[in-house]
Amino acid sequence: MVYLLGVLCAVLFVVNGILIMKIQGMRRAADEICQEIDARLGRDTNVGIDLTISDGKMRLLAAEMDRQMRRLRKEHIRYLQGDKELKEAVTNISHDLRTPLTAICGYMELLEQEEVSEKVRGYLAVVQERIDTLKQLTEELFRYSLVVSANQYEERESVNLNLALEESIAGYYGALKEAGITPRICIPEKKVMRQLNKAALSRILANVIGNAVKYSDGDLEITLSGNGCIVFRNHAKEMNQVLAERLFDRFYTVETGKNATGLGLSIARALTEQMGGEIFASYEEEYLVIEVRFCS
Repeated sequence: MVYLLGVLCAVLFVVNGILIMKIQGMRRAADEICQEIDARLGRDTNVGIDLTISDGKMRLLAAEMDRQMRRLRKEHIRYLQGDKELKEAVTNISHDLRTPLTAICGYMELLEQEEVSEKVRGYLAVVQERIDTLKQLTEELFRYSLVVSANQYEERESVNLNLALEESIAGYYGALKEAGITPRICIPEKKVMRQLNKAALSRILANVIGNAVKYSDGDLEITLSGNGCIVFRNHAKEMNQVLAERLFDRFYTVETGKNATGLGLSIARALTEQMGGEIFASYEEEYLVIEVRFCS
């Protein structure tokens, strides 16, 4: 009996040792796979994952990970190529439209100097309005192509958000007054400093304030918090949550937006994200709320 117990203990000891070695080998293989994946994510390579252990299951896992990573790399390259082609197309289109638009504007100026009937004068006014809209779209297209394809906003400096916001609001004083909007502004006395590109921040704030002027029902609240969050809030009865979520889509506009190109907030989002910030819109009890966050 004692002999059988001894044999059983020896067998259990051996089995336990084998299991421990197996587990340790699997852990080592898992660590190697993680390290290999991490290394490959940081560089463009087709070299497969090489394991030091001979466990069949772990080698099959490594092979499957290789296959998935190759597929992801191909999709990534395809995305980058398509994105590059889109950016180049937008840039070319905006450039190509400028020349004929300039010529059309010149001919319109000549026509306005001619003696024509009131009916024709009305037609010319409509044409001029459409030309102005097309010029605005062309300029926004050009700005958008610069934002998404270039790194002109890489340089950072210490920016006073309080002062930047005040300057942007002052720049829209005329537009706000024309729209009958007297904004309620809440800016803390303590400076809120962030490492940002000042030109990019000015563009973001201008586009968001401009959007508020277009969609507001006559009011606007602007609040800067000490944590770097800027909130723009205004009544917009014709808005809803679905429309609010689409405001950052390229070329998307709603009917209440006058002379809108659908690129202003897209540019604001691209610039905000380039500088490590966040921007999003929501709709709460007939209020459109846009938040721009630059956390420290």
